[in-house]
Parts: sequence; C-alpha cells; structure tokens
Amino acid sequence: METTRHFTATVYVVNDGAAALHFHPKLGIHVPPGGHVDRDELPHEAGLRETREETGLEPTLLDDTDPVGAPAGQTLPRPREQLLYDIDGDEGQVFHQHIDHVYFATVPSREIDPAPGEAGVDAWEWYDREDLHESDIDDDTRALALRAIDATED
Repeated sequence: METTRHFTATVYVVNDGAAALHFHPKLGIHVPPGGHVDRDELPHEAGLRETREETGLEPTLLDDTDPVGAPAGQTLPRPREQLLYDIDGDEGQVFHQHIDHVYFATVPSREIDPAPGEAGVDAWEWYDREDLHESDIDDDTRALALRAIDATED
C-alpha cells in the first residue's frame, strides 16, 4: 500500500520567555499552533495562518535565512526543523505521514483569542523553561519549545 504524505507547518510562538502550547485531544499531547499546508500556500504562510486562526495572535517569524540572490528565485524562510511523523499505520506499514516544517516566532502579547471552531482559550497555556521541565510535555515538544525560547533571546 502507498504511503500518503502531507506537508504541515508548526510555529512555536514565544512571548516574554514562554511558549504557547495547547492540548490536542486526538494526539493526546500538548502542541504549538500548526496544521496542513493548503494547496495555494507556502509552508511559512500556512504556519502564520494557523497561528493566527488558533491563537488570534500576530506572529513574527524568526528568520535568519540568507538570501541566495538568484534572479529568478525567491528565498523563503527556512524552517528551524523539518520532521517526518508517522500518522497512521498497521503492522509495521505506514499509510499516512506528515512532513512538518517547524518555525519559531514571537508574538506581541499572551492574549489568546482563537477563531470560532478552534480549541478554546482554556486549552492554551504559556510554558516558561521551568514549566517545560516540570510538566508532562512530550520530549520533542519540550526540546523544540526550549529552543524557540532560546532563539528569541539571542
């Protein structure tokens, strides 16, 4: 059976030394804003859109991508990570995967105001370094959230 792959984008948003995460009931873990890249979007655009929809916050990507200077090309913001996640499978066979473009961003406040149909404001929490180390956040999310916090302080 063929493996279906979808592109996704995730944005670890940081304000004043803390990252915003929400509990995702289907996955059973805390995650940052993110979702599928639509057909008419670039990965960083999808991450920004998902962040605005899920949090109501206006993110500014941390982008240290050097322009290539190619006259016919446009330099895109480079994700901090690209990760491959197995979503569905059975007996060692993977049917569905996400290719996730992970970005870091800052936001101007902690006033979460999700769009209708998104996880409610009560699903979101801000985690500083200490909170991340003391919580039951999964290791991948913890490591990336800590890196995002560090990146905003450089």
